[in-house]
Amino acid sequence: MIVVDSNVVAYLYLPGDHTGKAEALLERDADWAAPLLWRSEFRNILAGYMRREILTLEAARTLQLEAESLLAGAEYEIDSRLVLELVRDSDCSAYDCEFVALAMTLGVKLVTMDAGLLKAFPKQAVALSAG
Repeated sequence: MIVVDSNVVAYLYLPGDHTGKAEALLERDADWAAPLLWRSEFRNILAGYMRREILTLEAARTLQLEAESLLAGAEYEIDSRLVLELVRDSDCSAYDCEFVALAMTLGVKLVTMDAGLLKAFPKQAVALSAG
């Protein structure tokens, strides 16, 4: 099992420079987990694609459902105290710290491309290319 951030999910479903890496990660380890927050962040990414008229509403809805299916049963509520402790000890947002907190709680790695997370939490976070 691994924790993935919302951008890794987006790389899997929205073709781009990192899509191949996300697909390879899924092949290596298909047991992905995320905090419930990932849904809102992914919807926000899809909203940007809709506003730029890259995706239609129906296409965005389909991608959201596919991503939700991938993470079904592996979405977690996060302990607020742990998140706030991680915020205190880093320059990362509370949103980003939710992913770190989940990785710590589950005793697994967080796969991300977020440079701030990789720098602040080198014991928990690994780059997608290294995932």
